[in-house]
Amino acid sequence: PGTDLKVTGIDFLKSQNSRLHHTDAYNTKKLVVRRGQAFQVQLNLSRELMATDKLSLRFGIGEKPMKIRGTLMSLNPRREPDLSGWQISIVKHSGKECLLSVTSAPWAPVGKYTLNVKTGTNIYKPEDDAVYLLFNPWCEGECVFLADEAQRNEYVLNDTGYIYVGSAYSIYNRPWNFGQFEALILDACMHLLDKSKLKLSNRKDPVMVSRAMSALVNANDESGVLLGNWSGNYSNGTSPMDWIGSVTILQQYYKTKKPVFYGQCWVFAGVLTTVMRCLGIPSRCVSNFNSAHDTNDNLTVDIYVNEYGEKLNSRSFDSVWNFHVWNDVWMKRTDLPAGFDGWQAIDATPQEQSQGIFQCGPCPLKGVREGDVYLSFDSKFVYAEVNADKVYWLVKKVNGKEKYFKISTETQGIGVNISTKAVGQDKREDITSQYKFPEGSKEERESVQRASSFLHPSGIVPRARFASTLPMAAGYSRPEVLQETVSKSGLQIEITNKEALCPGNPLELAITVKTSTPGNWTINLAGSCQLQSYTGKVEASLGHVKETIKLDGKSEIQVPLKIAADTYMKTLASVEDEVLIHVTTFAEVQDTNDKLTKETTMRFEYPPITVQMPETAKLNKEFTCAFIFKNKLNVPLDNCKLLVEGLGIFKMAMFDEGDVKPGRIIKSEIICTPTRLGEKKMVAKLTSTQVKGISAEKAITIIE
Repeated sequence: PGTDLKVTGIDFLKSQNSRLHHTDAYNTKKLVVRRGQAFQVQLNLSRELMATDKLSLRFGIGEKPMKIRGTLMSLNPRREPDLSGWQISIVKHSGKECLLSVTSAPWAPVGKYTLNVKTGTNIYKPEDDAVYLLFNPWCEGECVFLADEAQRNEYVLNDTGYIYVGSAYSIYNRPWNFGQFEALILDACMHLLDKSKLKLSNRKDPVMVSRAMSALVNANDESGVLLGNWSGNYSNGTSPMDWIGSVTILQQYYKTKKPVFYGQCWVFAGVLTTVMRCLGIPSRCVSNFNSAHDTNDNLTVDIYVNEYGEKLNSRSFDSVWNFHVWNDVWMKRTDLPAGFDGWQAIDATPQEQSQGIFQCGPCPLKGVREGDVYLSFDSKFVYAEVNADKVYWLVKKVNGKEKYFKISTETQGIGVNISTKAVGQDKREDITSQYKFPEGSKEERESVQRASSFLHPSGIVPRARFASTLPMAAGYSRPEVLQETVSKSGLQIEITNKEALCPGNPLELAITVKTSTPGNWTINLAGSCQLQSYTGKVEASLGHVKETIKLDGKSEIQVPLKIAADTYMKTLASVEDEVLIHVTTFAEVQDTNDKLTKETTMRFEYPPITVQMPETAKLNKEFTCAFIFKNKLNVPLDNCKLLVEGLGIFKMAMFDEGDVKPGRIIKSEIICTPTRLGEKKMVAKLTSTQVKGISAEKAITIIE
């Protein structure tokens, strides 16, 4: 048999390989495998394979694959394994069939490879020659290896989840569909990898890949996926409040190759989670409450109030967001000293440039916790987000000129209740302790001193745009927490609401002022109620109180702050963002140095959406899913839109519900045909002119 050996066909054995590689959920006809793990392909040959035949499988990546660049792997089962770290062997061959096993190197570049087979001088190119190679958290030799199976199921394979929003003391979950396995999402991620212009050698490295993706998910530099917009005007795009998942965004981006309008932090974080999980890097959304945006690395954020306790918008470049959402990704940091493997923070929201581009991270959580803010990447910025101090300044007119008086410094308010979805459960997990030591502990003080020594070896100058204050003494150190609570009068403030905060009802708020030590105390109190967006931007001032109170010894008094519905309903309807109720108070005890500032943010309460459907349904068999909403508020909701999506069941759909008067019930139905087995989730969201944030979800199990 001197005839040439030719390949007549190739079978990628997709169903068996993808099951073993945990890639069977990807909605693609192509083979998707993970690096460092064996997969099999079967060749059909023109004749039986002989000992003298030359046969090699050739995997190429990039524009012009070349052996010398390490972008063309030519694997010959009869040769010694080469230095590339890829392996091939013949599992069995009989007649005209030959079964091969291929294992890529656990450090191979991630991306889209082409495969052809060379026999002698013949090259066989299969009709569909693409093989996708992803990161492999199941492989011990891998930089993204994650030992715990439940964590892999959550952080790599779960395609739904929650993003936590609201405010520090009224946190709620926003359901989010990551949808990393849906049609075109993998191709969109491959397009982003190509767009990142990462050298192929850097595509091996999850540190470089995650950093590049944090830049590409925002549109600020290289026309990436999403354009951020916090202006309140979203008329020529989709309001950030109107997304319920990443799928529509990434599919639209892949089809048009143009940025999608518009995102805010949770949308950036949701999309970046999708991209990371799709590429095989374990990832989670992280919500930091009272998140500092410190623009000048001095670990303080200045907040300005007038004499009624109303926050002033325009004074400072610094800001405190009610919440900010970023991502953690899991990997080894071979580029850093030992001890910084594990979770790393990355952030796609364009806040500050890093190396000239809007990108952030990866920054090791262990470094943030220990105060090692010199570590790459961007650990100073992340450290400040969770650790800055709030400095309150009173702005008063004195002889027609504005003067600034320092009221107080708060060291415990920033970076609280840091949250992510729990592993394998539909509930919130508090991960604050992974970012910082307990407030006031010895370790926390050491961490702060360590961070401060890297940040300001030279002392510190507070910087207002109109600073009329003197620089503080050099050698700035944070006041110890203990000194702050010691006061002559034992002054304390609590802010509460007496009735549910429903749109259309008056806001019944109360400020409770307490003293706890013997003596007669005269207290000047100022308190205000404002509406603000989640970035801390004041949208409207609704009302204030200014009173002088007398308290004796251990006693308290409650000062009501009531806001009529028509004072705020106009603002609610005119702002396209979800707004929160913000109360700021400050009190000073006359003839002492006791001063206290307290602020709190609360969200409105809304009637629920109910999802009605069976608990189980059969694969490829129709069932009906109904979404029901009753307007229990005493104001109409205008221009209602209901957005619904069920991954693996139906694509995102929108129902125009028009104006929904008080008491009216709306019901929309979708007839669904499930295409995938297992637990699936329906997500629904209702937006209207007045109310933006009503969402619901329900799970259904699809069986054979």
